[in-house]
Amino acid sequence: MSALQIVWFILIGVLFSGFFFLDGFDFGVGMAVKTVAHNREERSQVISTIGPVWDGNEVWLITAGGAMFASFPYWYASLFSGYYLILLLILLCLIIRGVSFEFRAKSPENKKDLWENMMALGSFLAPFLFGVMFISMVKGMPIDAQGNMSAHFFDYFNWFSVVGGIALTLLCYLHGLNYITLKTKGPVSQRAQNYAQALYWVLYVGELIFALLLIFQTDFISVHPASTLICLLVIVALSIYAHSSTFTNHQGHAFIASGLTLVALVALLFTGLFPRLMISSISSKYNLVIQSASSSHYTLVVMTIATVIFVPLVLAYTAWSYWIFRRRIEKPRVGEAGEGY
Repeated sequence: MSALQIVWFILIGVLFSGFFFLDGFDFGVGMAVKTVAHNREERSQVISTIGPVWDGNEVWLITAGGAMFASFPYWYASLFSGYYLILLLILLCLIIRGVSFEFRAKSPENKKDLWENMMALGSFLAPFLFGVMFISMVKGMPIDAQGNMSAHFFDYFNWFSVVGGIALTLLCYLHGLNYITLKTKGPVSQRAQNYAQALYWVLYVGELIFALLLIFQTDFISVHPASTLICLLVIVALSIYAHSSTFTNHQGHAFIASGLTLVALVALLFTGLFPRLMISSISSKYNLVIQSASSSHYTLVVMTIATVIFVPLVLAYTAWSYWIFRRRIEKPRVGEAGEGY
């Protein structure tokens, strides 16, 4: 196993971390449209917080998939073929959520509820399905010697993967609530903060159940005991810090901590997998590993050079765009709720 292979495994983890940090609060805001906002003006206020940035945040997912295809084509092939239906559902959720922004803005008043419901539904199902996919993957799937997956319904949807899907959805929702608190003024901001203060108690229970299932239904503790325990402790510590920050009104701290909780979750899954990419429940000798699943050394070298050149430019542009749209969003006046987002 070469250094470049390890570097690209880490980079894919970083790309998924960036996706869940950025699009995680998009999902949370989408769910909050039907839970935190109580009228049309408040829903427009909530949607406006992510209106300028949501589509850029999704690029991280596209980049992660592209990097996986180029650096680990066998991983890409096994993952995307084995999880074809789940990934298709995720894609449909992202499409429904994406078009709902534009259709809502252009629809007459009596049709806006439909697109707000579609936005909330897509924002709820996408993280849930992502959680089901990643957790079932680390639990182990029936992968044969050729890397083909022949799975049944309960291989995808079991107690562990469903708990993982619910936990990821709740983490995204809390991340979105912290973002709304940070980005809005008025009753919506206070209501989002109150919801977050209450829901973190539910999250602690979910994290405990998730940790127990991880210990007993994966080999993470036996293979990587130190990193697994450290990541679990970091997830809990960040959750506690974000929760306490909602009470002390440190809104930026709560938002950063909830985002880093999602990053720590990705780190937990990737460190637990290493040096594997996918785990076979049939036999450990069928596990897909970094060394045999990667592209050629030349391909990795070329990709690394391109990454070194272009990634800093992308990060600089992303930071600049968030700086431009840094102001808090006020509740629109009556009659303006249908304009823009």
